[in-house]
Amino acid sequence: QVQLVESGGGLVQAGGSLRLACVASGGTFSNFAMGWFRQAPGKEREFVAGISWSGGTITYYADSVKGRFTISRDNAKNTVHLQMNSLKPEDTAVYYCAAVPGPIATMRQSEYAHWGQGTQVTVSS
Repeated sequence: QVQLVESGGGLVQAGGSLRLACVASGGTFSNFAMGWFRQAPGKEREFVAGISWSGGTITYYADSVKGRFTISRDNAKNTVHLQMNSLKPEDTAVYYCAAVPGPIATMRQSEYAHWGQGTQVTVSS
């Protein structure tokens, strides 16, 4: 059973940066595409970024974060990162990482088999 643990959340001022990490255990990490999702208060969970399996050569981003967020993976450390720059108050949410078996980091949440517990990101204005 794959387990995912996120870290790196916190409180930051608008314009600042945070780097989230998600460490996986219990499976062959390179066999999974990885995604980051977020859920703001009163809103549905939404796709933020995804990265393909293995070498992670294909990345995907929601329009709202393109140019500000970068997803990357380190298969040797079973870790996926989300570098978040130029943060805005509307980025405030609980951020979740998720794993989907196969090459494609789909935007469809229902296809992700494994989820972390989430890490809170709060951006003050």
